[in-house]
Amino acid sequence: MSAKPQTPPNPPPLGALVMAGDGQTGAEAITDTIFMVKDISNAYLVTTGDGDLLVNTGFLTNGERNKGLFAPHRTGPLKRIILTQAHADHYGALPEQKEADTQVIAGVGFTETCDYFDRLAPFLGRRSGKLWASMTRRDGPPPKPPVVVPDIEVSDVLAFEQGGRRFEVVKTPGGETLCSVFVWMPDERTVFTGNLFGPVWRAMPNLVTMRGDKPRLVRAYLRSVEAVRALAPELVITGHGEPIRGADRIRADLDTMHAAVSYLERETIAGMNAGKTVQDLMREIVLPEDLRIGEFHGKTSWAVRAIWEENGGWFHYADGTTALYGVPRAAVNAELAELAGGADALATRARAHVESGRPLEALHLLEVALAAEPTHAGALAVRKTALEHLLVASGGSNLSETMWLKAEIADAESRLAEIGG
Repeated sequence: MSAKPQTPPNPPPLGALVMAGDGQTGAEAITDTIFMVKDISNAYLVTTGDGDLLVNTGFLTNGERNKGLFAPHRTGPLKRIILTQAHADHYGALPEQKEADTQVIAGVGFTETCDYFDRLAPFLGRRSGKLWASMTRRDGPPPKPPVVVPDIEVSDVLAFEQGGRRFEVVKTPGGETLCSVFVWMPDERTVFTGNLFGPVWRAMPNLVTMRGDKPRLVRAYLRSVEAVRALAPELVITGHGEPIRGADRIRADLDTMHAAVSYLERETIAGMNAGKTVQDLMREIVLPEDLRIGEFHGKTSWAVRAIWEENGGWFHYADGTTALYGVPRAAVNAELAELAGGADALATRARAHVESGRPLEALHLLEVALAAEPTHAGALAVRKTALEHLLVASGGSNLSETMWLKAEIADAESRLAEIGG
């Protein structure tokens, strides 16, 4: 088998959604009274007989843009802004759009979640930058998120009427943050879910992101699906992309999402009870054909790992005694390389793995080789090829996986260029 990979895939579907607002010249009408501005995460204007309301505001630095796009549809003062979660792409454009008497509503824990992101900003920023910089940092790194202190943090349900229209802000523990809420308009049978089910509809949730975040528990996610399903909505307006229309379609999609994640929970726990490792289960568990859902942000194997660790904790017995202490296996990589005959021998064996369709085994060997000789051109070249094979094999559907692999390929290319390889 040739070590030359096929052409890398096109940008992932989630990437297209994140960038869908580029070039938008006007807010899009969802109904006669609900309007959408596409951003890194969408913002929504709801007009009433007594002023207007926003559900989310869009991303940092886009406040004036989004305000301008909504302006032709405004009917009165902005009475309320409802924030579905404490991620900056949902609330970062609030300061430019909030008016003097605007009431800000969020879920209980919003302030605490913002504090979490602030305290870990350098750590999370480095990780996010590797995955998202090409999409969210097109004009350089974004500024620090604004400090937003909600006027109301909803712990259960907040019901109110505005201009003859009824709204309910419902706290749910199963969204992308622990402070998540959704917004229900019972008379119109319309629900704004934000990223309650992830950034893409009918897709696998990312229970724990690669970037890092407080983990989302699988049962909390399932209860959130059940809560929205019980409303029997006819229109679902999400954090990204186009609205989902039709009660029958929405019910069928929610049923499938619930069944798919329930299946993964059952199979993971059964595997744990049978004594299988998390790596075994990540490789072995697949969804039945009738339960297949998108893997644009989360993946089946990642959900399996999240469920395993939610129930089994951080210590995997298969990792052995060394996992209890602070000395990683990488500490002896240079010695392993010497015992294996050096980086040349390891790079040659790694190339054979790549040519036989085993790029992951190749990468394990290359970690050892490059620990001994970080500038070994042969090892870096094989590493680049192995990563390219993984990128092609991924299909390019999952944004985090795709962006990670592209960043790793770029790193290998940069290191090769530095040594003239």
